[in-house]
Amino acid sequence: MTIFTVRKFLAAAVVAVCLPLVSHAASAAPAANLPDFTDLVDKVGPAVVNIRTTTRVSSGGSTHGMPPGLDDGDMSEFFRRFFGIPLPQQPGSPRGGGGGGSDNGDNGSSGGGSGSGGSQDAPDNSDSEQSSGVGSGFILSQDGYVMTNAHVVDDADNIYVTLTDKREFKAKLIGVDDRTDVAVVKINASNLPAVTIGDSTKVRVGEWVVAIGSPFGLENTVTAGIVSAKGRDTGDYLPFIQTDVPVNPGNSGGPLINMQGEVIGINSQIYSRTGGFMGISFAIPIDEAMRVADQLKSTGKVTRGRIAVAIGEVTKDVADSLGLPTAQGALVSSVEPGGPADKAGVQPGDIILKFNGHSVDTATDLPRMVGDTKPGTKATITVWRKGQTRELPVTIAEMQPDKSAKTDEKQAPAPKQRATNSLGIAVSDIPSDQQKTLKVKGGVQVDQVDGPAARVGLQKGDIILRVGDTDIANAKQFDEVTAHLDPQKMVALLVRRGENTQFVPLRPRSSSAQK
Repeated sequence: MTIFTVRKFLAAAVVAVCLPLVSHAASAAPAANLPDFTDLVDKVGPAVVNIRTTTRVSSGGSTHGMPPGLDDGDMSEFFRRFFGIPLPQQPGSPRGGGGGGSDNGDNGSSGGGSGSGGSQDAPDNSDSEQSSGVGSGFILSQDGYVMTNAHVVDDADNIYVTLTDKREFKAKLIGVDDRTDVAVVKINASNLPAVTIGDSTKVRVGEWVVAIGSPFGLENTVTAGIVSAKGRDTGDYLPFIQTDVPVNPGNSGGPLINMQGEVIGINSQIYSRTGGFMGISFAIPIDEAMRVADQLKSTGKVTRGRIAVAIGEVTKDVADSLGLPTAQGALVSSVEPGGPADKAGVQPGDIILKFNGHSVDTATDLPRMVGDTKPGTKATITVWRKGQTRELPVTIAEMQPDKSAKTDEKQAPAPKQRATNSLGIAVSDIPSDQQKTLKVKGGVQVDQVDGPAARVGLQKGDIILRVGDTDIANAKQFDEVTAHLDPQKMVALLVRRGENTQFVPLRPRSSSAQK
């Protein structure tokens, strides 16, 4: 029985081996249509560079640097398993030389030491260089401008750029923009191979793309995949190009390339639970990156417009409860006193639908539109307020450093009644001096919540400014308005908590449920 079973298994294995051969022969023609990246890599590869950064440390500290997120044990095991070799010497190590290449740089050794001479032995002084990061970049122009990510060169004392021909240059930092994660550095060289810039607005989901960079410090590594989504909002300033191209630590700052050999993005982020590639990576659209790079090259900084509002998304429930045809726009949660929007008449609870005639589809669209507008420019914003649109003229101001929101520490008065109305909210009037401090007119303060209000997260101390399209002046009016709400329809409350204001949609309970 055992022998028969083994023979039967072997026969099945032979058939299994033969079947792919037949299948391969039958599908040879379609396989010829798969993309060939060789010419593309030959064209673009020479313009992709390796970037490593160092920081100055006191002598006696560790000088063996690893790519971010890895330690010596991780990399040693990686090289042992997949390459059968010991871990190459890292740049900036005490022995110098090593995997970073020989002393071919025009501006200093590629090994350790001070980075200013040809010797590979670290000088015996109180300070030495420690490798602090490894990343990628690409050459924008023949005269040595290189683009990378801001986080690649963040907090670096020295930046070294290594070309594919192993020449290494000490780079000068031209400027960084943390908001878009774009940086530009300059090396002293000429007649360099430069990339061709593409149009990221023409990117199509499903098209083939290629990434070239230095994952885990392995220079000139090519990976390929497709664009899996575009305009991906990750909570950052920019909408990203999402791909399934394998991108790992060290790829940051490298180019994302289309099949025409054009750069359409900068590989910037990965979605990962382990620090390695998991099938989703994100690239900064090159159109946005080039606008930033042009300003960095000319002035060393990026100037953006602002209208001084805090905004949030417009959910379907909020849109339905306010009579807005579609869930679009940016919900104004707070307005900076004396700012451009305040002077233009924008109010918390307004929904900004358009900026200078351009539709604001999502909340993240507005900061980009305003940011790309030159300070001092006059613009028009279209808002939705109480069931109708309004056109408000506004003068764009210059973006200032972010300010931390201040938390109102006043204690709410003791509750005066039970929350027995249709919304499950007991309220009280706001004293005039507190209204002045909060910069509100009218409104009521929440003393107690239950039922519908508790389920949507309302809290004691919240301030209700509006119910539906009705501005609330006092507790008496609030009770009158809530007494006539239709339990079959959602109603939106304009609620202020701290310095943020937002609409909270909820469904009133029936009169029988209040008893």
